[in-house]
Amino acid sequence: MTTQQAIDAAAAQKKIVNRLKRAQGQLGALIVAMEDGAPCKDVVTQLAAVSSALDRAGFAIVSSALRECLNPDSHDDDDTKMTPEELEKLFLMLA
Repeated sequence: MTTQQAIDAAAAQKKIVNRLKRAQGQLGALIVAMEDGAPCKDVVTQLAAVSSALDRAGFAIVSSALRECLNPDSHDDDDTKMTPEELEKLFLMLA
């Protein structure tokens, strides 16, 4: 892996972690809304936000894996390579 690829991978990971932290905050707000007896509309809106944030993080993770898998220079050994079937399974897990 080149230095630029390592920098890109670190930046992608940081974005994913930020998305997950945002989802964590939204989930906390959802729990508080439920505990406080918030109106259904507010609860469902917050639930949709949490779900969307998690979906986006999941797709970003799979996308990173796909880019890494397709880049022959990113593998030092065969243990990190993913087959097309494994990548397909990851995508389907998010569907």
